[in-house]
Amino acid sequence: MTATKIFGIAGWKNSGKTGLMVRLVTELTRRGFVVSTVKHAHHDFDIDKVGADSFRHREAGAHEVTIVSGTRFAIMHELRGAQEPSFEEILARLAPCDLVLVEGYKREPIPKIEARRLESANREPLAPTDPHICAIAADHPVADTKLAVFDLDDTDAIADFVEQITGLTRRSGTP
Repeated sequence: MTATKIFGIAGWKNSGKTGLMVRLVTELTRRGFVVSTVKHAHHDFDIDKVGADSFRHREAGAHEVTIVSGTRFAIMHELRGAQEPSFEEILARLAPCDLVLVEGYKREPIPKIEARRLESANREPLAPTDPHICAIAADHPVADTKLAVFDLDDTDAIADFVEQITGLTRRSGTP
């Protein structure tokens, strides 16, 4: 496995970021790449169920709780008032992979595509003020830009673009 590449998808709420992420993960893994994802949430969230043993461990004050089975494991880390970890700290915790796709983290200095939908909560373009946005994926025509513009649903073309921008190299024998 080569050094990990990073590529982001930025956009306002309801801009199509998650749908594009899911389609890109599906396509890039089909092409033989090992892909991990990082999603930034601007709200409180929980991946645990009230009453579950792991929930009870956290409720009792555990700093980290790890749940392990034959199919997956998860580590939940309670901040307990500490500052949110930096983007770099999160990346450092990931296992080696070919590509980390990042949803959110609009202000991080990583190459990214801006997702735009007419139904977005905010339609103010991000690209004019972010030099790290290298393309736009939209569900409507986009004028007044020198950036590459893709149809938001053209997953193959966007995946090709991600490969090109990040320098991902397919292994022999992969589609």
